[in-house]
Amino acid sequence: MRWIARAVTLAFAAALSACAAPPPPQMAAAQISAEAHAPVTILVSIDAFRPDYLDRGVTPNLNALAASGISAAMRPSYPSKTFPNHWTIVTGLRPDRTGIVANKMLDSARPGETFTMQSDDPFWWNAAEPIWVTAEKAGIRTATAFWPGSNVAWGGSRAKDWPNDLVGGTRPEDWTQFNMAISDRQRVDIVVDWLRRPAETRPRFVTLYFDEVDTAGHQYGPFDPHITAAVASVDKAIGRLRDQVAALGQPVNFVIVADHGMAAISADRVIVLDSFSNPDDYDVVEDGVYASINPKPGKEATVEKALLGPHGPHLTCYRKGDVPERFHYGRNPRVPAILCMPDTGWTVVAHTPKHRIEGGAHGYDNFSPDMLALFIASGPSIRPLGRIATFDNVDIDPLLRDLLGLAPGQGLDGDDAPFRAALAR
Repeated sequence: MRWIARAVTLAFAAALSACAAPPPPQMAAAQISAEAHAPVTILVSIDAFRPDYLDRGVTPNLNALAASGISAAMRPSYPSKTFPNHWTIVTGLRPDRTGIVANKMLDSARPGETFTMQSDDPFWWNAAEPIWVTAEKAGIRTATAFWPGSNVAWGGSRAKDWPNDLVGGTRPEDWTQFNMAISDRQRVDIVVDWLRRPAETRPRFVTLYFDEVDTAGHQYGPFDPHITAAVASVDKAIGRLRDQVAALGQPVNFVIVADHGMAAISADRVIVLDSFSNPDDYDVVEDGVYASINPKPGKEATVEKALLGPHGPHLTCYRKGDVPERFHYGRNPRVPAILCMPDTGWTVVAHTPKHRIEGGAHGYDNFSPDMLALFIASGPSIRPLGRIATFDNVDIDPLLRDLLGLAPGQGLDGDDAPFRAALAR
């Protein structure tokens, strides 16, 4: 009996030992490979890239991605400016709800302060959570090689005793401060270096931003050869990124977007506010592609009488609460009291300009064909369905959530309906 008991014990121990032994080399290699090659989602913004730039014959890499996945002309949110739309893309909320309602804005809670594109105080940003914060909370490592707002300690606040210091907040695990002097090659290198890391410190969600198409568009307009050269340069950078990640054996879901398009402007299409109103009666927060105006105290009725309504065939001014509903704009307290909206390609200025108005601009009616933005998605999680219907950019955040395995967002302005047929689940 003792011999039998001992044999049973030895057999049981052997079985346990077999369970604990490492798997065969082939199986271990497969497990490591699966971990090392889990798809990464890279969100790329090419500022002011119109969809029709793909038709100029200088974008082989972007066209290849479009052919292997899906593409569309994407509708920006109003106003079709850089910071409002970049924040909408990563939050799924329109500017009126994110609080980033313009590139320049005021808030009565911070008298004497002005938001500009250099502002990184969380106060201005905290109304809408960006997807990299959502991902970090879910244990998904993120990294941003530029994106408006990605350097902000989201959810943080100013210290009471040291107002230049911040308390709390969440940033991507890795992030870089925007600098135009950092070349396209360096930007791509930053991303590739992140993807070379071991699996435990490699990001699963990355953003990348290129500004040169927007810069050329403002200076020369959308139909100048300089734009074509800028488009070709960015396409080359995208090609280098594709080649580098392929050499790493790293599968990538690319989501490539623009924040808005670009329209040609001209000195022949300028409207001057002080030609039919008294500039001493109001403050202009922004002018150009629109004019946002706050009457001075006691001058509200006078300013409204002078400004509200149409001014010729190319300009209409509204109270903020009367902006047409299709713009989804005007309820946020940071939107100034009066908004004067010109036709696309027209410029509205407070005073007669001292410099010649030419080149290109954006910020116009987001339904204008000139404001349409690039969209391409391609990768192992995207079926190659080709061209899809135009959609609103509030739908990008839900798409990113699908690709990252995040729960659907609650109360968003968009959803993933435009992409469901293309998602390889």
